[in-house]
Amino acid sequence: QVQLVESGGGLVQAGGSLRLSCAVSGRTFRNYAMGWFRQAPGKEREFVVAISWSGGSTYYADSVKGRFTISRDNAKNTVYLQMNSLKPEDTAVYYCAAQLRISYDPFGPYDYWGQGTQVTVSS
Repeated sequence: QVQLVESGGGLVQAGGSLRLSCAVSGRTFRNYAMGWFRQAPGKEREFVVAISWSGGSTYYADSVKGRFTISRDNAKNTVYLQMNSLKPEDTAVYYCAAQLRISYDPFGPYDYWGQGTQVTVSS
């Protein structure tokens, strides 16, 4: 059983920064591609960013390019999302997800999901 636990969410003013973490347990972390998604109230869940199992490839939604950075530490079984220059429209519950597939697709589907962490950006 794979478990993903997000942390690092909170309330921040516009222009501020947050760093989300997602700790993965249960299987060999380095075999998984990882992604972050978010869901704002009344909206569908959307792709934010993904990283390949090796960390060599990353993919960003246009809305976060240049502001967010994904990284992973395979020794710590953790993936990070550094969020800078936050905007009120970044307010959402952020979910990390893990994918273990022969044919990697950064946009999904993902096999395992965390419970989410709330990020609120005030104007």
